[in-house]
Amino acid sequence: MKKHYLGIISFLWLSASVANAQKLTLDQAIRIAQENSYYAQVAQYQYLASYWTYRSYKAALKPAVNLRGTLGNFQHVLQETATYDEKTERIETKSGNMNTMSNNMTLSIDQKIVATGGSVSLRSCLRRLDELDKKLTTWTSDPLLISYDQPIRKYNELKWQKKTAPLAYQIAQRKYLASMQDIAMSVTSLFFNVLRAQSNLKQSMATQAERDSMLVYAQRRLALGTTTKSQVLQLELSAINARVSVKEYQLDLDDKIYQFFSYLHVKDYEGAELVPPYYVPEVILSAEEVLAKALENTSHSLEKRSEMLSAEQDLALAKSNRGVQMSFSSQLGLNKKASTLHGAYINPQNDEVVSLSLSMPIFDWGVSRGKVKMAQARLDMVRTQQEQDELDYRQELSKKVFQFNMQPSQCRDALRAEEIANENYAIVRRRFEAGTVTVTDLNNAQQDLESARAKYISQLQTFWYDYYSLQKSTLYDWISGTDLSVDFESLTQ
Repeated sequence: MKKHYLGIISFLWLSASVANAQKLTLDQAIRIAQENSYYAQVAQYQYLASYWTYRSYKAALKPAVNLRGTLGNFQHVLQETATYDEKTERIETKSGNMNTMSNNMTLSIDQKIVATGGSVSLRSCLRRLDELDKKLTTWTSDPLLISYDQPIRKYNELKWQKKTAPLAYQIAQRKYLASMQDIAMSVTSLFFNVLRAQSNLKQSMATQAERDSMLVYAQRRLALGTTTKSQVLQLELSAINARVSVKEYQLDLDDKIYQFFSYLHVKDYEGAELVPPYYVPEVILSAEEVLAKALENTSHSLEKRSEMLSAEQDLALAKSNRGVQMSFSSQLGLNKKASTLHGAYINPQNDEVVSLSLSMPIFDWGVSRGKVKMAQARLDMVRTQQEQDELDYRQELSKKVFQFNMQPSQCRDALRAEEIANENYAIVRRRFEAGTVTVTDLNNAQQDLESARAKYISQLQTFWYDYYSLQKSTLYDWISGTDLSVDFESLTQ
């Protein structure tokens, strides 16, 4: 891409020459803000939240080793016992206290099955029961148990998370890149606000010096009778206004500088000098290329896919909660009871359990059916809304490209207008000194110059702001021709 260089001389009045000053370009300011500002830290924390959410999802897919147990479970009950008295041939009941203490411990390896929604476990259990009144101890061991639980027709959350979790993480990465461009756009506005305030101050200081000098010159001419008292008074009023403007513009500049460096989160900025961007790259973009990059790089397509998945997920959940709910469970292992810990592990016996449980709503007044209809309506609404959003999205991008392609020529025209206004002011000033024009003509020429300079700064700001806006919309650097990227691994350190 060819770069069209604008005149450097026209920008020399924008920043004062400060000995040993730290020069700061727009690119440098953006990098500082993207690394150091409060908004960069917020963007990083938001990304980290999504990162750890994704890490948690990945961890949930791996086998989990768990240790569970109950210690010191004391139970006191009043129990009735029945005995048969052979002498009286009667059944007699007696009441007595029963005090027990139970302890248990289970070590398990649990694995969830994404494809089916079931879970498989490998467990080893040990239980101890102390009957305190009888002074009896019973040990029960399950040295090895393999179990499998499988819901039937139930909503499979893990299966949906496998679709949504990676997508959410990709969206978070691309949103972080977009947030960096938001920072670039904000820094651009603040950067040019300082330049504009600096321009106003320097122009007002120059105007004050000129008016003071010209007032002295006019007073001499008044004494010689070559000018009028009215002209002198107008110059004096203009000089007073210039002095007032200098103070106002100084306050405004101090405020704009504070806002700029506060956004960058830089405290020591004494003597810093902003270096204006001296050139405007001749970048002409194609709407088709911009749209292709936007769909390829940004989170737009991913977010639309996420919205559809969310609606489809709600529909699947509503459908799964209708009708018969069943669950299949099976267990295979070894079991042994003994009065000693050692005996509980000698010659354990087989232990098999197979069960099928079910539940079925008989009548729910149409609640389940209504939830399905609501979820289906939401899915249809999302699909329809996305079709309209896609048309609006493409139209908005085309509009951005059209406006941006006008900016280089606009900048050239603004530069030329500033040069003309500067040359015209110099001519009018010489004619005023010769006495051929009035103070009003001089003030008009000065206003034209100030307006042209302000327009030039404003046009440069518009160009760079629109450029970073397009970078945000595409996550693509159109000057260097590369995709925007960040070392996400370093963000998690």
